[in-house]
Parts: sequence; C-alpha cells; structure tokens
Amino acid sequence: MSFSKQTKAELCSAKIITEEQRKALAYGMVLFSKVFSHTTLSLTTECRPAALLYAEQLPSLTGVIVELTANLTRRGGQGSIYTLSVPNRNDCEKLYDFFGHSEKQPSLRINRANIDGDDCLPFFIRGAFLSCGNVTDPEKDYHLEFVVPHMNLASDLERIISEIQEINTEPHTIKRKGSYIVYIKGSDNIADILTYMGASMSALDIIQNKMLKSVRNSVNRRINSETANIKKTANAAAKQLNAIEIIQKKRGLDFLPEELKELAQVRIENPEYTLRELGAALSPPISRSGVNHRIQRLMEIAEELTDK
Repeated sequence: MSFSKQTKAELCSAKIITEEQRKALAYGMVLFSKVFSHTTLSLTTECRPAALLYAEQLPSLTGVIVELTANLTRRGGQGSIYTLSVPNRNDCEKLYDFFGHSEKQPSLRINRANIDGDDCLPFFIRGAFLSCGNVTDPEKDYHLEFVVPHMNLASDLERIISEIQEINTEPHTIKRKGSYIVYIKGSDNIADILTYMGASMSALDIIQNKMLKSVRNSVNRRINSETANIKKTANAAAKQLNAIEIIQKKRGLDFLPEELKELAQVRIENPEYTLRELGAALSPPISRSGVNHRIQRLMEIAEELTDK
C-alpha cells in the first residue's frame, strides 16, 4: 500500500463525533469530487476505504442514492479504481441545495456556512484530501497536494488552509494538466496538516523518517570525513616512507640522529599511524607538532640526498 493510501485509510477510520463534523467531512468530499454540479456528481478514487466512506456518508446525511462501481487498474490488475456517482438528477439537485449551492452561481466556491461549527474545519480538510489529495512517500520527498478542478475553488482552499493557526503554513497553487494543484512542502508542514486532519500516525511516520534521514546524513558525513582523513594520512605516510627509503638506500638509518632514527623505524613498522599515534609510540612520547617537526627534518634530509 502506498503512503498516500495508508494515510487515507487512517483518515477514514478516524472518529467523527458530531453531526456538524459529519456534514463538514461529506461537504469536503463532495465539493472536491471530480464533478460536482446540480446535475452531476462523480468521484474516482483508488482508495477503497475512501470510496466506502463516501458511499456511506452521503445517503445517511441526505438520503440520496450513491452508485459504486469498481474496475481493475491497468497496472497488472493489482488494484481497483472506484467510481462513485449519483445517477438521479433530482438527487444531485437535492445535494446541491443541501450544501447551500445554487445553479445560478458563476463558479463553484467554498460555502463556509457548512464549516462554521466547532471543530468542523479539520473534517472539511479531511474530506477534501480524501477526494483529491495525495501525499508523497517521505522516503522520497516531502510533498502534499490537492488536485482541484476549478481555479476559484483552489484559491478558496489555499486561503482557508493558510488561515489555520494550528498548522501555520503557506500553501501554493500551480496549474498542471488542466487542474489546479494546491500544495504544501516541508516535512514539518505536512506532519502538521496530517495531524490536523486526523492522520497522526502518518504524521509520526514523516517525523520519524526525517529523524532517520538526519541520522543517516550525519553518519554519511562522518564516514566521508573519516575516509578523507584516512586517504590524507595514507598519502602523507607514503611520502614519508618514500623519504625514509631514500635515506636508507643512500646512507642507512644509522646515519640519522637517534630521535629521527627512532621515528623512521616506528613509521616503517606502522605505516597506518597518524602523527598523534606516531608520537605516542616514541620513547618518551612527544606531541603531534613535535612529530611533524621531525618528519619535516627527515623529508629535508631525503631531498638533500636526492640532489647529490
């Protein structure tokens, strides 16, 4: 099951307490259906719980007859597309009137009278999301959107979401393939609106995923840094060993002062050691800067012997 379907299934199982909340939910589903007019009502969804909720709420609220059909998808027949419609034109007119709309309206807009009751707005947004919403798998991206068929309706939805103080987010709208996409970006914003609609478990999934990504990125940065340091140490050690080899061939290590000879021998025996580890292996131990100073002396001696 996709993350979007999982989220919708959770929303469909969330509790509805009052009759006003039921009406707000049904209004969100109806208003953002594929087609909603005084003559036609049609919704298409791949989410079975959303289809069943739609088919249950409208008749119980208004007494209209809802027709539900299911067809296999083209993607290997692994899912179904559910189509819901109100076949009777009189029932369509009844629904239109029930939610306070008129065929004389120049364009479809949100009738706020249906969502003015206490705690009704979250149910309205939930219904809209069930009808036309999608949310991306947080493993891939943080993106939630409503695919709205009408420009003014999209504008109303964008405005009403931006006014919700509990989520404090600014949605945006773009046009895509004849529809208007009201979208929200950012893991925190999406988690907030999912919680607001009633999908707290899906919101928690997003928060946990963000934390895992943060830890994973931190570990990757540390590994990359350690790898770079190891490579740097290995390259430096190779140059030092090359210098020691030149001294050994040209004059022998006994030619060196005792402190440089000891360092050269420790480096030959421990090519992987950092300067700090080399210093700790000397007797007596010396600091990293002390080791670096002696290394520079070895490099200079090797260079002088090479020039001769």
